[in-house]
Amino acid sequence: MRAFLDALAFFGRRGAAPVWPPRRLSLALQGGGSFGAFTWGALERLLELDVDFDAISGVSAGAVNAVLLAAGLMDGGREGAKARLERFWRRMSRVAALTPSASLGRLPFGLMTGALSPYLFNPFNLNPLREALIEEVDFARLRTHSPIRLLIGATRVSDGSLRVFSADEVSADVVLASACLPLIHHTIEIEGEPYWDGGYSANPPLLALAAATRADHILVVQATPSTVDRLPTTPHDIARRLERIQFNATLNAELAALRYGKLVGATPKLRRLRVGRISAQDEFAGLADESAGNLGWDFLERLRQGGRAAVENWFVDAEPPAPRRTLAATLARLRGAAA
Repeated sequence: MRAFLDALAFFGRRGAAPVWPPRRLSLALQGGGSFGAFTWGALERLLELDVDFDAISGVSAGAVNAVLLAAGLMDGGREGAKARLERFWRRMSRVAALTPSASLGRLPFGLMTGALSPYLFNPFNLNPLREALIEEVDFARLRTHSPIRLLIGATRVSDGSLRVFSADEVSADVVLASACLPLIHHTIEIEGEPYWDGGYSANPPLLALAAATRADHILVVQATPSTVDRLPTTPHDIARRLERIQFNATLNAELAALRYGKLVGATPKLRRLRVGRISAQDEFAGLADESAGNLGWDFLERLRQGGRAAVENWFVDAEPPAPRRTLAATLARLRGAAA
């Protein structure tokens, strides 16, 4: 009996509780097309709150926001990062208004479902995102001077596995690979290996971030809606729901794995780690019925304000409760009773 209690007590030791509110965060930024404007708002508010960023993982729109944040901080500090993010999202909204093919919400349904190939629909591989990234981010400098440890996820086409690119590997192609929906975009090749959207294998890479972080807190920014209020019955709605289930399933799987790791007490670092989550759907009523290809400015602005509000609410509502008796203390008391 005593040996059993001693073993459980080892796994229950947590050490000092992390400081609240956190002054340093690691972030896990989910993809989600134009819903990434929610993440933009969240980052903007965190910059204003003077929170330091340790490591950031991201895929798709999350990867885009991550590199824009890092490049903006590198070149112009917090105000530079805020300006960089806003300039990018305003640009994408303008491009979408002038170029229908730049907005996923305006693409033919046949392309969205695979009835048309992007190699036929867009034979010259025109991609406004590439142009915007090249103009906004000095990738050569970012690879050597990034103020944030970046973890950008993309999915290997050959075996479906996740590859996580670090800051010293990041490039425009890496970000484009992370955001490559194969029914819409041409496949991105890096070092001869084809890649698709990172959301197919991790959305975003949470376990890799948990292993890399030096902060006590990780905030997951969930851009993609996870629930619907009505059964999808049209081909378009069914395809959209299937995609969102798929992209959120990878996040849920990694959250479950992380919870299990904390439960069995893998390492002191993992036991100490706190993981919070904010969701665009919680702040934007009816988001599940919206298109992730809608780049209209009013829509993006609503998402941005939702992200700002979500950060405010998280800092208020997520404060840990007063410490209770720890598992280690409880087991020590039981050992004494058993003696």
